[in-house]
Amino acid sequence: MAKKKNPLNIVQNTSMRRPEWLRIKLGDNNNFSNLRQLVREQRLHTVCESARCPNLGECWNRGTATFMILGDICTRSCTFCNIEVGRPGHYDPDEPERVAQSVKQLNLRHAVITSVTRDDLSDGGAFIFAETIRRIRQKKPGCTVEVLIPDMKGDTDDLDTILDARPDILNHNLETVKRLQKALRVQATYQRSMFVLEYAKKRGFVTKTGIMVGVGETKDEIVSLMDDARAIDVDILTIGQYLPPSRQHYPIQRYYHPDEFDELKAIALDMGFRHVESGPLVRSSYHADAHADIRAS
Repeated sequence: MAKKKNPLNIVQNTSMRRPEWLRIKLGDNNNFSNLRQLVREQRLHTVCESARCPNLGECWNRGTATFMILGDICTRSCTFCNIEVGRPGHYDPDEPERVAQSVKQLNLRHAVITSVTRDDLSDGGAFIFAETIRRIRQKKPGCTVEVLIPDMKGDTDDLDTILDARPDILNHNLETVKRLQKALRVQATYQRSMFVLEYAKKRGFVTKTGIMVGVGETKDEIVSLMDDARAIDVDILTIGQYLPPSRQHYPIQRYYHPDEFDELKAIALDMGFRHVESGPLVRSSYHADAHADIRAS
């Protein structure tokens, strides 16, 4: 597998100690154990595990998880991400059925479906996304479905394939401010991601995006990103602290205090975002069920 690279050759500041508010506890109750067993039995992947999400314990204890379809090897080499990079194998056409069965077995009210980026596939994996949505609708009527999708290279036919399956929320992450896009999202662009969100909104969908802080951005740059997202009427925003998975990943520049996250949330809400999750441990799917009832305006 390819190793992550630090394109700016910024040295990891190993003297920074993780603050108390970033201490993470894994759960050990029945919900956690049952979901882990189910994931293994159904031969599924979760972004919770593959990306080493700090909320794995909390979310799994709540009986919720973000399912990662299309395998666990990504074709893009984002420098912040812990998912393996390489040449993926064939995808499993039965995966949508197994995900849907798991959603039913867990009795989920809100299901989040994401994937690795599959630039090797002619449709970027759009059909499997759509089929997963449809199978969940069949197996668990009433369960809302959020999809966290790659940029699909901005291909509107592939985006339409997913949107035609009618997810309740279309999520695509900007990840970081415009200036730092190339350093962290090597094969993606700010403009393309904005296009994906705008295209979904123009088709009448609830849209959502997420960013991480602590990679060298300024407050003004964060506010500018928020302005850009609101200009295309993005509904939901998540803001969380970047935590490098290893010393080989993009280096952290600083830790934000919880009060700073509260300030950013207040700014975002004043701008008109309909729901904002902002905190040190917030990730894109954190408390996703809390905004599952938002409907397109």
